Amino acid sequence: MALQCGIVGLPNVGKSTLFNALTSAKALAANYPFATKDPNIGIITVPDERLDKLTEIITPKQTVPTSIEIVDIAGLIKGASKGEGLGNQFLANIREVDAIVHVVRCFVDDNVVHVDGDVNPVRDKEIIDTELILKDIETVEKRMDRLRKLAKTAKKEDLQALATAEEIMAHLNQGKPARSLELEGDAAELLNDMYLMTSKPILYVCNVDEASVVDGNEHTKRFMEAVKDEPAEVILISAEIESQIAQMDTIEERKEYLEMMGLHEPGVNRLIKSCYKLLNLITYFTAGEKEVRAWTIHRGWKAPKAAGVIHTDFEKGFIRAEVIKYEDMITLGSEAAIKEVGKMAVEGKEYVVKDGDIMHFRFNV
Repeated sequence: MALQCGIVGLPNVGKSTLFNALTSAKALAANYPFATKDPNIGIITVPDERLDKLTEIITPKQTVPTSIEIVDIAGLIKGASKGEGLGNQFLANIREVDAIVHVVRCFVDDNVVHVDGDVNPVRDKEIIDTELILKDIETVEKRMDRLRKLAKTAKKEDLQALATAEEIMAHLNQGKPARSLELEGDAAELLNDMYLMTSKPILYVCNVDEASVVDGNEHTKRFMEAVKDEPAEVILISAEIESQIAQMDTIEERKEYLEMMGLHEPGVNRLIKSCYKLLNLITYFTAGEKEVRAWTIHRGWKAPKAAGVIHTDFEKGFIRAEVIKYEDMITLGSEAAIKEVGKMAVEGKEYVVKDGDIMHFRFNV
């Protein structure tokens, strides 16, 4: 399931340093604008303590985690919507991703120049918002031109579509992203069909210095106040700390360093989990002596479709699913013990898979 989160932000906010820590892909991280000229794509393993616990209990021959894709996109500047800097490339890249990770700079370092001269994450966010909204306005204008022609026939559905497009345009003209516009039914479908950049779900990452990684600083406080009404999560990460952790050889070294920093887990772990949530994904597991494996599906998928992630034959010939709850496996310790107390459920085609389910599919092709 190749779903992508795109890391965006102004030049020199720490995007590529963070990307390197996430992927160990060694993207070019340099102290000048546009160091990342082509989007770097990394396959990121999703950390999941449940997978580790299942591995401890079952001791399989191999354990296979799930993953998502992270794209490091070239830095944007004012005028990107008109092609300034690498604007056209930036916007083309961001249009292709499924969700946005917006990195804002919340640290002061005279050795790392800021493209606009000083550190102001609220202003930086507004610059990118403005450029994306301006491009979305162009997209909606083109759609409205087509809808006006269709509306001349006075068909009810065409008139309604035009009215919806006008509502979307009015919303964007107020400087508001499309994701904050609440629409339902056919109106929501039209909005989704436009593939607007500001309709994509977003996660904000405040890149801070080491001293601010736990409690933040004045920059992060102002930023959080500015986005408090948005349907978006904000997390604090020090890309510099993450870079140092990524270079350490042993788990013990990493744990010791995290404790010294007052952290429970690497920031990249929190970021990956947040990206997974942002994409509206959940995990189910298959578990046996040969393999314990995590599988990615969309929240709300029914059992046959979830089975199809393993193999299309599983979906085509689906008969039933045998389902064990993760908590029951941890408590009782084995599939045999679960069966003995009647905790294994047998579910049909209408069963909606839950996050953490341990599944075994019966099928016939």
